[in-house]
Amino acid sequence: MLNMLRSHRLSRFAVIGVSSTLVYGVCALLLSGGGTRAALLPATLASVVAYAIAGLFSYAGHKYYTFMSAGDHAFELPRFLLLNAIGLATAIVLPVVLTERLGMPAAIPVVLTCISVPLVNYIVLGRWVFRDA
Repeated sequence: MLNMLRSHRLSRFAVIGVSSTLVYGVCALLLSGGGTRAALLPATLASVVAYAIAGLFSYAGHKYYTFMSAGDHAFELPRFLLLNAIGLATAIVLPVVLTERLGMPAAIPVVLTCISVPLVNYIVLGRWVFRDA
């Protein structure tokens, strides 16, 4: 029974993760005009705003759908934001160290980021951010 619950939680985590990625992509394209002259924001700012929108979607999705937490936002949201900042830092530091300093192909830090960040997020979200779930 416990394995089935974990499997369902992992599936819900994946659904929210993929959906958050789609929210980011759609928002970034809409805000930046997708490279056309109809841009509402410059591409970098559009990406930051889209990342924030997707982050809010991700927080709500994981809180209410993945982990079904009844915890207080004042407790959980700062932890969620810290975890996301660590994930973003990982996505910045790995390419700097592995590609720019050690000369590895760019695919290596990208793959490591794509594996490590969701894995760490799943564990930390369940054990630290939404721990009452």
